Amino acid sequence: MAILEVKNLKKYFPVTGGIFLRRTGFVYALDDVSFIVNKGETLGIVGESGCGKTTLGRCIMGLYDPTDGKVIINGRDVSCLNSHKRKELSLNLQMIFQDPFESLDPRQTIKEILEEKYLIHGKRIGNLVPEISDLIKRVGLLPDTLSKFPHEFSGGQRQRIGIARAISLEPEIIICDEPVSALDVSVQSKILNLLLELQRILGLTYIFISHDLSVVKHVSDRIAVMYLGKIVEIANANDIYNNGQHPYTHALLSSIPVPDPESRRKRIVLKGEVPSVENPPLGCRFNTRCEQAQNICHEKEPSLFKNAKDPGHLTACHLFF
Repeated sequence: MAILEVKNLKKYFPVTGGIFLRRTGFVYALDDVSFIVNKGETLGIVGESGCGKTTLGRCIMGLYDPTDGKVIINGRDVSCLNSHKRKELSLNLQMIFQDPFESLDPRQTIKEILEEKYLIHGKRIGNLVPEISDLIKRVGLLPDTLSKFPHEFSGGQRQRIGIARAISLEPEIIICDEPVSALDVSVQSKILNLLLELQRILGLTYIFISHDLSVVKHVSDRIAVMYLGKIVEIANANDIYNNGQHPYTHALLSSIPVPDPESRRKRIVLKGEVPSVENPPLGCRFNTRCEQAQNICHEKEPSLFKNAKDPGHLTACHLFF
């Protein structure tokens, strides 16, 4: 059952220049992105820096107004809501940010940070301490955490506080924007296991954004690969890793370190620079770096096509169709 549907989502940021700051063009951060997320699953979003992953998450969250397209949650179009309606939406949709230190107010205690969500939504009924204490225990922190300030904690502990804040209003969907990229490797696994445990207990649906393919494989049911504002491939996680089809997906997979000193994996090194998002190439946006590019790749933009053997595996590449 689909809980979230993104239809033809676009986000163009205007570029201005000159003395009078006239608009000179656009940054095509997202260009016609569509996908469905089913209830209780984790959709991983991967790609290079600047491909539009974070912009996608923020458009779904309502932090950015989309230029065009729709974001539908539980059958309701939420892409053009006013501030009052977005406040209601946040009860069902929350976000875990990349940097836990910047996303926590340094002037507030942890108790005040966690109380704030309840107060904003008018949910304060009596004493909130027992409920907040339960939140802290659920994410693996001690009760005395509540009286301290964010700077008194490690990065992993701060991210646990961010997770506690995200689940405090019992949302159905959580957007995880690079939630472990700022943490030590030894801490990353603990945070990932915590997210998986909370998903199992609370029935959460995740959109997990990351540039680390090994992390995404660990937590995702399906994976969408993004390049220059577009989804170029989307499929079951095992299919992406074992039978990835798009040349860009092959390059990403070849960069994953293999934990075996005897193993020799052929690394695919992409040539050239990533094209400008202000002036993307005609046809397939990957054609400037693809060694298999044909004439049609420079002329016509490929759509996401279904794999005849696996209808759930979609690829935007002329080589297969």
